[in-house]
Amino acid sequence: MKVAVVVIVILLYVFGLQGCSSAQQEDKSAMKVKNDVKTLSNEPVDAGSGIGQSKSWKNFKKPDDATLKKTLMPLQYEVTQHEGTEPPFQNEYNTNKLEGIYVDIVSGEPLFSSIDKYDSGTGWPSFSKPIEPDNITTRQDRRLLSVRTEVRSKRGDSHIGHVFPDGPGPTGLRYCMNSSALRFIGKEDLEKEGYGEYRKLFEKK
Repeated sequence: MKVAVVVIVILLYVFGLQGCSSAQQEDKSAMKVKNDVKTLSNEPVDAGSGIGQSKSWKNFKKPDDATLKKTLMPLQYEVTQHEGTEPPFQNEYNTNKLEGIYVDIVSGEPLFSSIDKYDSGTGWPSFSKPIEPDNITTRQDRRLLSVRTEVRSKRGDSHIGHVFPDGPGPTGLRYCMNSSALRFIGKEDLEKEGYGEYRKLFEKK
């Protein structure tokens, strides 16, 4: 009996750690993830309070862990540094429809654009492609019973989310990201924030 209980606890823990996956897996794990997040912080999740505020992201050097833990909010730290997962449907950017770009909350690297954002129905912000492929790295994630492809930022080495081959055309990919790993910069603030080169993406032709 004790063995069975231990096995059940281990399985619940493993599935509770999963990131963006199929819609069915997300629904089953949503309640556990929501409860786990309550233990991380009593503060509201604010994706704009990280350290990726610098205009010189190209020269970014990752701080030590103590600095990251002190500067990032608890959920941001857990997601980016320990491959955590925020609650679906209850995160900063899932329903954000404003025009602009999304950068790594730690390094400030440009990662995604609102132009490529779409509603995947999973509860997490999803994109069909990155704005700068060179700022993205991927690796196999074998933490669950299936193999997934993890998405990380190149300079910040932050865990951002996962990419799946079930997205819309033309790429057929779904970059399922955590809001807590991102900072949104509206098109009107791009020059001020040091991302003026991306302003042209939102100019009417």
